[in-house]
This record gives sequence, C-alpha cells and structure tokens, in this order.
Amino acid sequence: MTRCVGTIVQLDTRLSVLAAPCTKLKQGEDPLRMQKATILFNPNSGRRGRDAELAHAIGIIQSAGVRTDLTVCHSSEEATIHARYAVAAGSDTVIACGGDGTIHDVLQSLAGTPVALAILPFGTANALAHDLAIPLRPTAAAQALVNGDLRRVPLGRIEYQDFNGKSSSRFFTVAAGIGVDAHLFYKLNRDLKKQAGMAAYYLRAWNLWATHRMRKFDIEYSNGTGTKYQATLTELLAVRIRFFGNILRELVPGASLDHPHLRAVMCRTDSRNAYLQYVAGALLGWRRKIDGIDLVSASEITCQLPPDAERVYVEADGELIGRLPARMTMQPDALTLVVPSQRSR
Repeated sequence: MTRCVGTIVQLDTRLSVLAAPCTKLKQGEDPLRMQKATILFNPNSGRRGRDAELAHAIGIIQSAGVRTDLTVCHSSEEATIHARYAVAAGSDTVIACGGDGTIHDVLQSLAGTPVALAILPFGTANALAHDLAIPLRPTAAAQALVNGDLRRVPLGRIEYQDFNGKSSSRFFTVAAGIGVDAHLFYKLNRDLKKQAGMAAYYLRAWNLWATHRMRKFDIEYSNGTGTKYQATLTELLAVRIRFFGNILRELVPGASLDHPHLRAVMCRTDSRNAYLQYVAGALLGWRRKIDGIDLVSASEITCQLPPDAERVYVEADGELIGRLPARMTMQPDALTLVVPSQRSR
C-alpha cells in the first residue's frame, strides 16, 4: 500500500491540486480508510474569499496521506456530474465543500454506491454538518475527516414534477417540504443568505409567511403496517436530521439520519397561530400538542393536488426542485458518511 501527498498551487484565483510521488507505508502503520478523495468546491456557498481556508484544509487532508483532486463547481449540475465522475474514477471519498445545497447535489451521484461523502462546511446554514457534529471551521473539519468513522445511513427519496412538467426524483438528507416552506423558497431571493446573512433571510421569510395565502393539497400515507391514512394539508415537512443548529435546533422530535422511516410534520390547519406555536415550541424546547399539527412516522407519502387547485411547490434540502404531484419514500442502506470519530469525543 502506498501513501501519496500532494501540493496546492494557486492558478488564476482557483485552487488546483497536484499529486506528488508516493511513498510506501511503514511496516505496522495502519492503512488509511480515506486514500483517494475528490474535492468538489462551490465558490458560491457562504461568504466569498475563502480560498486560503480551503487550501489549509486540503493541506491537512493531504498530510494524512490522502491523494486529492480538486474541482471547482459553479452550478448544481456541475457538482452532480463531477461527483459521478469521481465514482467512475475510483475515488473512495467525495468531499463536498459548500453548504446543504452542494451536499444535496453531490449525494445524487453517491446514493447507492460505496463511495463515502465527507463534508467541509462552507455554507451559511450547514444543517447537516451541525447534525453530524462536524466542526464548522474548515481546518478543524478536515482534521475530523481524516480521523473520522464511516456511517451508513438510509436516504429520503422524493419523486415530483419538475418545472418542465417532467417526472423526476431526488434523494435528500436534511428534509423535504411541500406547501408553505417550498413556496417561501420559490419567493425568496436565493442570494439573500449570502449577501445579508441568516438574520435577514429569516426576516424576509417571516414577512412572506405572514402574507402567504396557504394552498391545500391531499396526501395518503402509510407507516409500514399496510394501513393507509388520508389528510388534506397546507404543509408537509419530512425531516431526516435531529439537530439543525442555528436558531432552529431540534425542529422535529424523533427525526434521525438512522431512522428507517420519514419523520413528518403534517399541518392540516391554515391557522398562522398554530404554525407560530409549533415553531416557537421548537425554538424554546417545549413540546405540546397543537391542534391541526401532527407528527407522524411514515414509510411512504403520496401527495396530489385537488381538482382545479393552484400549483404547490416542492423543496428538498432547501433547494426548490418542482411541484406536485409528489411521492416520498425511504431508500435503505443508501449512503456512506464520513463523521467525526466517537473515540475523539
């Protein structure tokens, strides 16, 4: 077995990684779990001017003996395509450098493969990194990755109609939403978080939520027992993580990346007061039953528009992806994550 260490050079304000000659591992030295990593960097995530932070993080990864190859991805399509190339080229790990949107794009090509997904948080919210207890400082995150453990998890999967009217599907790790929250993503300027930060983003979302006319849609869901249930909702949020970080923290009790089912918030009401009570409860850490809002575990959820209803939007991992009709299911044993080692905690 060999260990390869590369160097980083600056070219036209972009980072490029060059492989150096390989040296043999010393006798008795443990082989590295991560040996060949493709690094996909989204320069549009989070704040600008973070090349130096990325360079230091990559240096830590290379110093651990990992061969690296860096690609700068300027769009979600590029991130998905280059992750697919990494799988075909034999990388054992793809490192997503960005936020939850970048991770979402990368995992579309890693789902169902043995290639691991690692995260260097460069986004604004970094919900998945919060949930996995990955340090938010890139150098600390890099150190955690090279000493990390592998964790195999199921993924949520959503089928929907894209904006060209075609049937499509996406995997998700954080959450998928239909109704109010997806409509907010439709209305919000996607550059707002980057330009003004999370406080301005939440303020704008609050203003839109307070004036939004809620649209109803029909669902049918099952919990794996064969029994089917029906409901009419104004909002459906299927959550896969326990801890969002920032001000949201624990939004849905019982949600977990390891849970085999979807943990869903189902809002049957159009009462803004009920919504407000639920979110306030999540922020303050208290839980009580709120009329019109149910928490359920579901193995499958199918969503349809009633006749003559207006369009209802769909989001996944904070990315607006399409509209109804939609179907949510779970994909077991779908993704390998690199997470901080339990031994180091």
